[in-house]
Amino acid sequence: MTKLRVTQTRSAIGSKPKQRGTLRALGLGRIGKSHELEDTPEARGQIAKVPHLVNVEEIA
Repeated sequence: MTKLRVTQTRSAIGSKPKQRGTLRALGLGRIGKSHELEDTPEARGQIAKVPHLVNVEEIA
């Protein structure tokens, strides 16, 4: 199964509380921090909620 590397690229200041919670659930907390996740529908859904705050790349 492929993996996704999610990197926070923008600050969560000024974003809605649910979006901040989604970043926490993705394992992020500050700009520049990365986390590797399995490519699951749940992870894709979380990423879809905060596309303006994160950068995603696939890892083979």
